Amino acid sequence: MGKIVVSENVSLDGVGQDPTGEEGLRFGGWFGQVGDSDREEWAKVGFAEALGAEALLLGRRSHEWFAARWPSRTGEWADRLNGMPKYVVSSTLADPGWNNSTVLRDDVVSEVRKLKRRVNGKIVVYASGRLVRTLLAHDLVDELRLMIYPFVLGAGDRLFDGIGDRKPLRLVGSRTVGDSLALLTYQPIRDAGA
Repeated sequence: MGKIVVSENVSLDGVGQDPTGEEGLRFGGWFGQVGDSDREEWAKVGFAEALGAEALLLGRRSHEWFAARWPSRTGEWADRLNGMPKYVVSSTLADPGWNNSTVLRDDVVSEVRKLKRRVNGKIVVYASGRLVRTLLAHDLVDELRLMIYPFVLGAGDRLFDGIGDRKPLRLVGSRTVGDSLALLTYQPIRDAGA
């Protein structure tokens, strides 16, 4: 049985929008505004996470962002991401354009449940805010990994906006990454009395 692992980069106030500044938002570009040691340590965490994953699950926009960048990259991390199975949730995407990618077109909740039954291991979700909110709302997330960046942005789409219901979580891990990043790992509490 597969395990859905959401891996997100967010600001201290939970904003996940425009981390690279390519969307042109006033508060965008925060991902690159940390020191070199932070970026190096973040990359080590990201590479280890990719090695531990059996597949990627992405929303259409995130898939297109990754597909435009990773196929031309070289090295072990690129080889891992480019070679692993990838699933993209979209009702409009005709050609995923990234090798080993499969488009999930039907009802996302049903498709992800089927995917969890087919894949044995961790299915990592990067970025894909709308997809993450849907997965959380339908209790499909098994683990939530938040890489917290030391910025309060005060504006922007927050990862948990619109979930619609309280989702109790248990902290199962925390550590400092580099000089100023924090990695927090949570698991949902399925039985609220636990």
